[in-house]
Amino acid sequence: MKNVAVFGAGRIGRIHSTNIAALPGVKLQYVCDPVPAAAGDLAQQLGAQVSTIEAVLADKSIDAVAICSSTDTHSDLITRAAAAGKNIFCEKPVDLSVPRAVACAEAVKAAGVACMIGFQRRFDPTFNDASRRLLAGEIGKPEMLVITSRDPGAPPAEYIKASGGIFRDMLIHDLDVFRWILCADGDEAVWLSATGSVLTDPAIAALGDVDSTAVSIRTKSGRLCQINTSRRAAYGYDQRFEVLGSAGLLQCGNHTPTEVVQWNASGIHADKPEAFFLQRYAAAYKLEMAHFFEALQSGTPFKTTVADGVAAQKLADAAAESCKSGQPVLF
Repeated sequence: MKNVAVFGAGRIGRIHSTNIAALPGVKLQYVCDPVPAAAGDLAQQLGAQVSTIEAVLADKSIDAVAICSSTDTHSDLITRAAAAGKNIFCEKPVDLSVPRAVACAEAVKAAGVACMIGFQRRFDPTFNDASRRLLAGEIGKPEMLVITSRDPGAPPAEYIKASGGIFRDMLIHDLDVFRWILCADGDEAVWLSATGSVLTDPAIAALGDVDSTAVSIRTKSGRLCQINTSRRAAYGYDQRFEVLGSAGLLQCGNHTPTEVVQWNASGIHADKPEAFFLQRYAAAYKLEMAHFFEALQSGTPFKTTVADGVAAQKLADAAAESCKSGQPVLF
């Protein structure tokens, strides 16, 4: 039995806590949150106890912690948990600062604990099947990747202020997908150009951010990636990518609540894409957490490591720099 504590009882903390509590051989022991009512409500629902971070880290019976707290707490909690000998699952990003993210990776390595970063898109059944088929050689050698990632609406202003900007908050997922899909053989980015605009809400400009972006990447072997993102899609949560290979194409479309399509005299009608990430990636979150504990039990490597977190953060920083300067970044 693995005893686990969750740090953070907000939206993502509730998702991970619920999935942890449902896993066989895993016990959700504690929930910690600076808002006592949030921690108490979640703990009561899942049969856990409310505790403090200090108490959890001192408790020898706790095998692992899941860090689901605000972004600005991640690196500190990773470092402290590693020093306490706890295995770690942490939501992305490792930190908004690349040097601090690197320091976290070094702390994890020095402590000899396991650390997995929550890039849940690698566990999405559709995306994962595309990766499997690509590695199996079904479309030959990969040459070009096009990613579309559009939210149904922007997050609150307070969130944007603390997010580190759209490249570090939103596109970090797409940058990880780029590494996962196009660089699985060890290829890497050597050139990146990014631009952005405020097209959906003028208030976002006042926060020092953009809400619409276009990123182009070239790899060492010459492969190309294009990523387009927006904080607003009137039709739902738009999550697609396609990878072009020397012998064909693999295309991953949106998920919809049902697959029913109505045909009549007025046209052809289908459901809009899933409303947001909670619905679109529900299965991915479950599979991600199951993988974390299965890998801990078997001693096999995680699919998403702290090194992956650092690498995605470096790409996000490069995109932010390119957008600000108007010049490409060379690696």
